[in-house]
Amino acid sequence: MKALSVFLTVFILLGLLAPAASAAAPALVIPTFDIVSVEVDSKVTIKTANFPKNDTFDVLMNTFGTLGVGGVKVASVNSGAGGVLTFTFDIPASLKGLSRIAIRLQSPTSGYFSYNWFENNTSGTPSPSVPSGKIPTFDIVSVEVDSKVTIKTANFPKNDKFDVLMGKIGTRGIGGTKVTSVDSGAGGVLTFTFDIPASLKGLGQIAIRLQSPTSGYFSYNWFWNNTSSGTPSTPGLPAGVFPTFTIIAVSQDNTVTVKTSNLPKDDDFDVYMGLYGTKGVGGTKVTTVDTGTGGTQTFTFDIPAGLKGQQRIAIRMQSPTSGYFAYNWFWNNTYP
Repeated sequence: MKALSVFLTVFILLGLLAPAASAAAPALVIPTFDIVSVEVDSKVTIKTANFPKNDTFDVLMNTFGTLGVGGVKVASVNSGAGGVLTFTFDIPASLKGLSRIAIRLQSPTSGYFSYNWFENNTSGTPSPSVPSGKIPTFDIVSVEVDSKVTIKTANFPKNDKFDVLMGKIGTRGIGGTKVTSVDSGAGGVLTFTFDIPASLKGLGQIAIRLQSPTSGYFSYNWFWNNTSSGTPSTPGLPAGVFPTFTIIAVSQDNTVTVKTSNLPKDDDFDVYMGLYGTKGVGGTKVTTVDTGTGGTQTFTFDIPAGLKGQQRIAIRMQSPTSGYFAYNWFWNNTYP
């Protein structure tokens, strides 16, 4: 399986600027929570740690593998004294019947978030299942440009159904176009060929995801949309080199200035901003920039109205043609 993670370069600028005094967690401590108990298709109880004081968190649930992003909002809770807290939430009707469910607590004001997942049963054993310690994966076997992609699986569970989703690079296929559903049959090693959807034709890189709506098992990968075994047909960079950017200045609720590294030449990047923790995926598009000579460049972008007042903001630069992308985040305080 190609390591998608090599593209997910994030510069975590902890300590760049202190957050506003309200809803602040101790320095270098992040909110987390554990699953305490589950009532099948009914309720889940969690226990938090390191939660900030006097903050409000939206509670989202979604299919396993989404980290809760874009899920069903089931409640909002106040963190009160912060620290260790216990909450019980109803499982939404649209997720009942799933074996695994992702749950996310995220503050729309401070930007703090935490996520986890749980088995939607009382025994902790999913059905259908894969051998202990194994997870479903798949490799890309071949690609026909703008036409088809063939994959080969490993460790797939038996007698399960998987939806096949394709989307832009960097999305891991989440929220992508559903191209078909397949039955895993005897499980294990399987080979499938899928059509590339019309909306993704012309892209240099495409994310692909197989996800079961019943068991919750999933796997994702990506592929170059060409037949040259990994060599991009669109503006490219040397093997093992990827675009990144750092935050060099912020004007609170006004603008953010970034400095890039390793931008490909003659490419266009869409610039998105969203809530902290989203990596900018599905965020507000603020502009498109031409990379020109590529490499190191400085850009200043306006902060969209919908994110003004947020303590932390995610920012993403992504090319709709070559598929290259990079993301970061910044404290929404004036700096330097």
